[in-house]
Amino acid sequence: MAHSLSAKKRVKQNAKRRTINRARKSQVKTQIKHFETASSGGDIEAASEQYQLIVRKLDKTAATSTMHKRTAARKKSRLARRLNSLKAKKG
Repeated sequence: MAHSLSAKKRVKQNAKRRTINRARKSQVKTQIKHFETASSGGDIEAASEQYQLIVRKLDKTAATSTMHKRTAARKKSRLARRLNSLKAKKG
């Protein structure tokens, strides 16, 4: 248990940050699920639209240090490969 005032304040700040970070990560996961449903359905337009939304969300999440920049880049790369393979199949 925190004893000093600054330690008590830090506990409150950490709890607040944790809830914000969890919400951001949850939003990213939800966007990825939307992309996966669109890509599994074979709808290239919807999948590319969802990909753009994911890229925007990942960049914002990485900018606020909720997620590491390289983690966001890796996720974007994997999703881009999936989208490109979907386009190649339809091509």
